[in-house]
Amino acid sequence: MRRSADFAAVVRAGRRARRGVLVIHRQDALRPGPALVGLVVGRTVGGSVQRHRVSRRLRAELARRLDRFPAGSGTVVRALPGSAAATSERLGADLDGALSRLGGSR
Repeated sequence: MRRSADFAAVVRAGRRARRGVLVIHRQDALRPGPALVGLVVGRTVGGSVQRHRVSRRLRAELARRLDRFPAGSGTVVRALPGSAAATSERLGADLDGALSRLGGSR
């Protein structure tokens, strides 16, 4: 996901689930085609190095789970301040927990 309008639409109209150091917003019928996923890693996570490290680890964890996202859906993953200290395993577990709370994953 790259357009700010897509991010805004998912955050406003989508369902939300928080688990650990992540908040996930998902809207099931965003547009036809493959699922779109976007990341929000703000300054509250840490400095530039920490934010980019969290982004890389989240992208890797999301890539392993892309088949679980419904086609045409939009998902925004927001990292909370504690995510900089979290391990990749913890990020993956929090991601799985939030996705299961949202339901509808394949």
